[in-house]
Amino acid sequence: MMRFAWQSYRRYAMGKNELRPLTKDGYEGNMFGGLSGATVIDSLDTLYLMELKEEFQEAKAWVEENFHLNVVTGEASLFEVNIRYIGGTPLSLLPDGRGGELLLPCPWTIRLGEKLLPAFNTPTGIPKGIVNFKSGSNRSWGWAMAGSSSILAEFGSLHLEFLHLTELSGNQIFAEKVRHIRKVLRKIDKPFGLYPNFLSPVSGNWMQHHVSVGGLGDSFYEYLIKSWLMSAKTDTEAKDMYYEALEAIESHLLNVSPGGLTYIAEWRGGILDHKMGHLACFSGGMIALGAEDAKEEKRAHYRELAAQITKTCHESYALWLLIPTDTKLGPEAFWFNSGREAVATQLSESYYILRPEVVESYMYLWRQTHNPIYREWGWEGTAHWDPALSGRLLQPGSRTLNPENNLAFCFHNCEGSPANGSGGPLRRHESWGPRASTRQGCLPFLQALEKHCRTEGGFLRDPGRVQ
Repeated sequence: MMRFAWQSYRRYAMGKNELRPLTKDGYEGNMFGGLSGATVIDSLDTLYLMELKEEFQEAKAWVEENFHLNVVTGEASLFEVNIRYIGGTPLSLLPDGRGGELLLPCPWTIRLGEKLLPAFNTPTGIPKGIVNFKSGSNRSWGWAMAGSSSILAEFGSLHLEFLHLTELSGNQIFAEKVRHIRKVLRKIDKPFGLYPNFLSPVSGNWMQHHVSVGGLGDSFYEYLIKSWLMSAKTDTEAKDMYYEALEAIESHLLNVSPGGLTYIAEWRGGILDHKMGHLACFSGGMIALGAEDAKEEKRAHYRELAAQITKTCHESYALWLLIPTDTKLGPEAFWFNSGREAVATQLSESYYILRPEVVESYMYLWRQTHNPIYREWGWEGTAHWDPALSGRLLQPGSRTLNPENNLAFCFHNCEGSPANGSGGPLRRHESWGPRASTRQGCLPFLQALEKHCRTEGGFLRDPGRVQ
């Protein structure tokens, strides 16, 4: 799958930000302010970890020869540039196995981070979503409360990369910017302990009481628990914020359908929309990941909650508009109303765009429990990506080459379970057949997947156990 995706990208769109599969050409888009190569940079760790050596060298050579910052003159998304480019460069710190050389020195990473700093020039220090690389001006998205708001999932998903920038550069300004965001969020009143999705960067007030663990909110919560884990469990502020937010979500958003499916609804000023977006399906894996460090009396509860949410998301893959799906892929959003459960009810939500969240939760639950059902569910989805990728079902962007293939690779190839401290091999499951060949070691995969998980004593408990 990864080789197919890379070869198609290289043939039709090498160096462009995205591949458009139907017209077979490249597309730069308007998210990156003139930057190119988003797919190349976002794919480096995947190619390296899958031991696609020739393809990795192609990508590495393109970055070294063709990636430049002198072309960045337009408007860029703070969030997208951060996660694709800044978040894509920790690979440069991994040794190549021959004396600790850097795989890909990226001196431009710090300069690019500096170009993002004007987004923070607001009365509150909460960054706006768009920064102009040429003028240094900033603005919010026009669709975000008529251009008046910043988005929780965007300004709340900078922490890991900006701490990394401070570590690389020695310049504390990057860490100070994201720590100030935390300070604002800790201080502001939150309805029932919930974090709404829209915040004014001018007044510091919530602009609309819409709460979602899916789109607009999702990665804010993910970054909290991962900040705790990747700090060698020293970032107690992130830990406290995560568990406080999870308790509020459970108290006010969590529901169980008449058919017994557990889901996280969306909240609009006290009124629930009984739906989940595909993006919200990462929460099963997140809750499983955080269960270990919860209060002892809550750990088993969170593990069961994670399993139930993941089961619900699997059900959304089994039905689509009340019809069993041949693809075993799920819709963009699914509802629980009028006797219908975990199904898309609108054509505008009945599409799949290579989202990895459901399989991500399968992976986390598999690594925590070793219950073979999660491998079976994972295979249901990944087995259908091959024909889907070459058909007309999907409209992928650069994501074609990264999260889904990373997750599938971990299911197929990783031995040991550093996530739960087990160094023993994962058992094969017969339904995986000849493609279930195992490869020694999941440690490098987790280093890339978790981006900055290099700190001894952090999420990877004992890196020496899995070689």
